Amino acid sequence: MKIIYFFYQLFIALPILIVATILTSATIIIGTSIGNAHFWSYWPGKIWSILFCYVLLLPVRVKRNPNVRKDTSYVFVANHQGAFDIFLIYGFLGHDFKWMMKKGIRKIPFVGKASEAAGHIFVDKSGPRKIYATIMNAKRVLTGGTSLVIFAEGSRSFTGHMGHFKRGAFQLADQLQLPIVPITLNGPFDVLSRTAKWPKWHPLTMTIHDPIYPQTKGEENVNRLMEESYKAIMNGLPEKYQGMVENPDQ
Repeated sequence: MKIIYFFYQLFIALPILIVATILTSATIIIGTSIGNAHFWSYWPGKIWSILFCYVLLLPVRVKRNPNVRKDTSYVFVANHQGAFDIFLIYGFLGHDFKWMMKKGIRKIPFVGKASEAAGHIFVDKSGPRKIYATIMNAKRVLTGGTSLVIFAEGSRSFTGHMGHFKRGAFQLADQLQLPIVPITLNGPFDVLSRTAKWPKWHPLTMTIHDPIYPQTKGEENVNRLMEESYKAIMNGLPEKYQGMVENPDQ
């Protein structure tokens, strides 16, 4: 079956997904330039992500949370198991959002330009002014139910285990007094780990946890948001990925 799946990926799935990526990027760039940027920045990417999972025959299970409201803005924070985290969240979160992503993604052909056109937020840590501009951009975006998605570890896992969380997402939530929603992703590491060269078949699961609301403002609140989020995400992982393993590039 592995050989059959490999040839299916190579000769059927890969051509479809390359064409879909180019068409989706072009649709976002053209659509947002014409009008209704809210629609064109969200739906083409969502459909593209769903297509990616289904064309590769990957079963997807989403454990939704009734306490997460669509008309409320949140900072969603997730563990980062692998590249398929993006397709899982973008396709199946079911909440309008913008990504907070590394500025290096701008260099990816088609995807970088489309991400810029869609209004996703690129993090620039080159100086205090750039960091402040990033925060102000996020504040402008996080209105009317539009949320932000951040991978709290900052980089993909080498082992499937979680590493340390960076403070940026929680400081942002604290400054804007927005609730954090932890998300546990499981399966993307088994589909395409950071060191793998080709996807494997494996189910994908996304667990959306209860929102964690700010109680105060400042360092104490940041620490509480980060600790509770880490605990919630860790508890959602299967036993084989329990426990913290530090990534060398964190």
